[in-house]
Amino acid sequence: MQVVINGRNTSIDEGMSVAEFVESLALRGKIAVEINRKIIPRSRFDVHTINEGDIIEIVQAIGGG
Repeated sequence: MQVVINGRNTSIDEGMSVAEFVESLALRGKIAVEINRKIIPRSRFDVHTINEGDIIEIVQAIGGG
């Protein structure tokens, strides 16, 4: 199915949860996921399903100094 991830059209497997999607990207550490302009709480990653046409923004915190 087609979604938009950080401004890019992307094809992903149908029926993926946010947790499965994040795992498929091998993202670690602190991240925030927004779908259709709504922040998805980390506690809902396992139950929130990504749908055709969703607009997804992912931000990863990076430490430095």
